[in-house]
Amino acid sequence: MQSVLSVIKLFWGEDDLTTDNTDRTDGKGGSFVNDELLHKELSESIIGAAMTVLNVLRPGLDEKLYENALVIELRKRGHRVDQQRPFPVYYDGELIGTLIPDLIVDDVVIADPKVVTTFNDTHVAQMIGYLSITGLRLALLLNFKNSKLGWKRIVR
Repeated sequence: MQSVLSVIKLFWGEDDLTTDNTDRTDGKGGSFVNDELLHKELSESIIGAAMTVLNVLRPGLDEKLYENALVIELRKRGHRVDQQRPFPVYYDGELIGTLIPDLIVDDVVIADPKVVTTFNDTHVAQMIGYLSITGLRLALLLNFKNSKLGWKRIVR
């Protein structure tokens, strides 16, 4: 059975992905240009909405405040947003708990606002797990810590 990373590499090509299942669209190196970027327009709209929220609220607030403002901004832009939608988690056929992603936009993208110094492997691993359980293919980590929005796309 192929790993998720090897499938992604087959789809986009070896040089277009980083080793952490993210693509090179976060502005931190690489020259990834692909007209078939997964949910490209929606990703741009979510990132644009997050930039607007950060420009208005400024850095330094609690994650939940950015999350709530992002819901408002995304809905103003015509998107459907589910905030804290629960997903049952099963192990060996038995319910073991519930996963609750922060935001799901238009039923296809997980958006996860953060206020962190930098994204780390734990953040990426968490999004890979969320994608696996929800069956979605794209998550966006959005960092409101600094005056310039940080983001990272995680693809399953």
